[in-house]
Amino acid sequence: MKANQQEPNAGVKEIARRAKVSIATVDRVIHNRSGVSPKTKLKIERIIQELNYQPNILARRLASRKILNFAILIPAVSAETDFWEAPLAGIQQAEEEIRQFGIRIDRYFFDMNSKASFVKQSKAILKSKVDGILLAPSFIEESITFTSSLKEKNIPYVFINSDIPNQESLGYIGPDLFRSGYLSAHLMKYCIQPKDKILIVNVSHEIENHHHLLRKEEGFRAYFSNNDKKILKIDIRQTNDRAVEKKVAEALAENSTVKAIFVTNSRVSNVAHYLESAGREDILLVGYDFLKENIAYLKKGVIDFLICQKPQEQGYKGIMALYQHTVHGAPVEKVSFMPIDIITKENYAFYRN
Repeated sequence: MKANQQEPNAGVKEIARRAKVSIATVDRVIHNRSGVSPKTKLKIERIIQELNYQPNILARRLASRKILNFAILIPAVSAETDFWEAPLAGIQQAEEEIRQFGIRIDRYFFDMNSKASFVKQSKAILKSKVDGILLAPSFIEESITFTSSLKEKNIPYVFINSDIPNQESLGYIGPDLFRSGYLSAHLMKYCIQPKDKILIVNVSHEIENHHHLLRKEEGFRAYFSNNDKKILKIDIRQTNDRAVEKKVAEALAENSTVKAIFVTNSRVSNVAHYLESAGREDILLVGYDFLKENIAYLKKGVIDFLICQKPQEQGYKGIMALYQHTVHGAPVEKVSFMPIDIITKENYAFYRN
């Protein structure tokens, strides 16, 4: 054996030697099994810490021959938005890194405009054998029903992109929705006149259930709560281009002093299309997400600011949190907020999701 190589169990043997116990006793402590007195366990744990011992997880997983099944439940990429391509890419990246440890990821997708599709997919997951869930909780009541079932089955889950308070998730990885709305309002303050009106645009079939939109709106309004700004709002439930453009055109026709529009999700390109076709260069436009169609309007100056929150990293970190908890027994950070990035036509070329 070469000098720079170690026996596979050299670390365990050294721990056992220092603690004056058997290798089997050390193994029980490492794998958190019973049969070791509290005093001996504490002694072994201190030696493990001193030696910075890292168990050979790969060898252990291969020896167990057990496959761990994770499942993801996120919106499908649609003709309306390809936002969810980015989290999916992050999930794929994480899967490639941990596949060797016997991790398999099953993918479940729902229509973000259909509660029924979410319920159908969540039921399918509950019927399968799953060891952890990565969930984008787009619908509040339906997500709570689903996570309650996961709790009963003792299945850990992580939220990404939007959170539901007071749920027993391992953690939440995503934006601070309130603060992202607040920041959007702060940006607008520098670009409009005191008497100008602002239009908030929510675009969703299920606005009442899409709490992530409402939370952004809440943050936006909070910024102007002590100002004289007049904030108007329209909720658009038909999400096709024509319906969005029609509603925005009607709102602007009725309110000629609207000089800024805040779109609470990635469908800001629908509004940008109307403003460009109508020649409304006088209106400031702020929306969300680093998507091809949004970037196209950003480059042309129709969209002034995009708020972006690294969705690919959300998917990656979500899967890795499940892995660290399930395989290593490591604690998961309860809340991991993503940066709130402001993208303009001057810096978009250097941004990565």
